[in-house]
Amino acid sequence: MEIPKEKILQMLRDRGDQQKADEADKELPDQVDPEKDGGKLSKFGIDPGELTGKLPGGVGDKLGL
Repeated sequence: MEIPKEKILQMLRDRGDQQKADEADKELPDQVDPEKDGGKLSKFGIDPGELTGKLPGGVGDKLGL
């Protein structure tokens, strides 16, 4: 499942990590695949398992999808 980059950027901003959000905006693709892009997500302090673990039929509350 792919997640819109903007949702991940917002999650970083909500954490107060504006600098990481700016970096992620430059490095992540528009649609982020937590499995494929797990290394990049980890670089920004995001656990790919946290994202995929919140996927019953959509992405968890944390991402607001």
